[in-house]
Amino acid sequence: QVQPVESGGGLVQAGGSLRLSCAASGRTFTSYTIGWFRQTPGKEREFVAAISWSGGVTYYADSVKGRFTISRDNAKNTVYLQMNSLKPEETAVYSCGHNKYGTVGSLLAGRVADFGSWGKGTQVPVSS
Repeated sequence: QVQPVESGGGLVQAGGSLRLSCAASGRTFTSYTIGWFRQTPGKEREFVAAISWSGGVTYYADSVKGRFTISRDNAKNTVYLQMNSLKPEETAVYSCGHNKYGTVGSLLAGRVADFGSWGKGTQVPVSS
């Protein structure tokens, strides 16, 4: 079972940037579509971005388009999320998971239920 480990979070000022990493431990996840999600206390987990196993297909939530970039380095079993122009309302725990179905349709749907094997997440507080 793939178990990712997220890192790269930390306090950042509004307008600042961070790069998050999602690294696999155990079995390689190079064959999986990987998604980044975020969650704040009392709210549902929210889709942020996803990338196909090859990196050839990416999909973003409307709220982050043009500011966030998802990428991957399969040689390092790592998926990245570059976040620019961060906003205070984007304060959350960011976590990654792999897509259960591996289809482009599922990737483009951005459904939380289509992903699993979540990591513990990395905290991103954005100060105003």
